[in-house]
Amino acid sequence: MLVAAAVCPCPPLLVPEVAAGAAPELDAARAACTDALGVLAAARPDRLVVVGPGDLPGPERYPESSRGSFRGFGVDLDVRLGRAGGRAGAGDARAERRLPYALAVAAWLLERTGWADAPVEGVGVGEGLTPGDCARVGRELAAGAERVALLVMGDASACRTLKAPGYLDERAAPFDAEVGRALGAADLSALLALDTGLARELKVSGRAPWQVLAGAAEGAGLGGSLLFEDAPYGVGYAVATWS
Repeated sequence: MLVAAAVCPCPPLLVPEVAAGAAPELDAARAACTDALGVLAAARPDRLVVVGPGDLPGPERYPESSRGSFRGFGVDLDVRLGRAGGRAGAGDARAERRLPYALAVAAWLLERTGWADAPVEGVGVGEGLTPGDCARVGRELAAGAERVALLVMGDASACRTLKAPGYLDERAAPFDAEVGRALGAADLSALLALDTGLARELKVSGRAPWQVLAGAAEGAGLGGSLLFEDAPYGVGYAVATWS
């Protein structure tokens, strides 16, 4: 059963080594992410599942100790998912797959905060999954242990300004506002109702992960809190907790 969740953005720029001279611009987002992970630790879960946008249609599972890298961004930095000393099963080919960038950012956040509270697993979900598919995945994850926590990675629109990756789209700000409201209110119906086509046009990476969260939270009775919301670089970032 889901006992807590944290929602965080997933830009590689969240990692200071990647952001370099621009690192201070995301200090507030990093601080909010740290607070959100504190809520997960306080819930004392039996298992933590990190959910984020994946490279494949998915869902693709990544066991504890799966590795990720930021070398593609010109930084000599590698990360590992989960607790120090955690091990994937012998011969588990899944552990040889590199983490998608969003799960690598999550692994960095967990390492930064010294996560050692529960075993960790990663799940990548592709933007092609329907809301119903996402909800089903979420329900399966929530049923995986007596006390499950989710760390849900994903960005809102990338079309908030003229210099944004997706250029300015007037639909972006209202879309992001509804996402922020739904995450802050733990509004499952609103998250599952997000328009998949519009999300794709606005270059939203978090739609499928948020809908997995909505499915996992069914019947859990969790309340939400929005800790951070902003759009640096024209991309919508939100941090929220459910507990």
